[in-house]
Amino acid sequence: MRLLLVRHGQTPSNVSHLLDTGVPGPGLTDLGEAQARSLVGTLGGEGIGAITASSQLRAQLTAAPLAAHLGLEVAVDGGLREIEAGEVEMRGDEDSVARYFAVVAAWVGGDLDAALPGAPDGHAFLARYDAAVAAAAERAAGAGAGTFAVVSHGAAIRAWAAIRARGLSPRSVLRTGLLNTGVVDLRGDVDSGWTCRTWMGAAVEPEQAEAAGAGPAGEPGSVF
Repeated sequence: MRLLLVRHGQTPSNVSHLLDTGVPGPGLTDLGEAQARSLVGTLGGEGIGAITASSQLRAQLTAAPLAAHLGLEVAVDGGLREIEAGEVEMRGDEDSVARYFAVVAAWVGGDLDAALPGAPDGHAFLARYDAAVAAAAERAAGAGAGTFAVVSHGAAIRAWAAIRARGLSPRSVLRTGLLNTGVVDLRGDVDSGWTCRTWMGAAVEPEQAEAAGAGPAGEPGSVF
């Protein structure tokens, strides 16, 4: 199967660099709406047969134009929501953002016990995201689709892909941004696992992957 992980379009909280991870969360800016419409051109010819979006409004709004173009319904799954920020929710100061990213980096580095106060640990995140991907794959298989799209969030996609997908260096995933409506192309299945083919259109060469290790996770506005 082919799994396309798609980050939502720009939100007001992206513009303000806020750790905005609540449900339902904000909608899209005018630019974000344009980015969502552009997915029709980017992904409209990729053979997508099923689309699932997170329970956060920005993901559903991003999925809507592509789904309408393809004549598909958008399934909604709360397991695809952004990694919760706990006590630093809606903060944008440097220390709060650094604390949030430190937890994400810890998970990618193998410490799934790390957690912010008021937020779940990596075990809980992986359990709900794994289940959501499995459900999306099952819906796609039921529709006879070999390609399906999941519209989710920057930190969640990067963390899950870095941990679960072969061919990706955890270090490079954390250092590389995922722009609004950026796409990560994975091949495989739930049982045998996933391999990353492209990250925002750039080919991923497994043999060139860097050694594992977490570094800075990018600018806050490029993530949530």
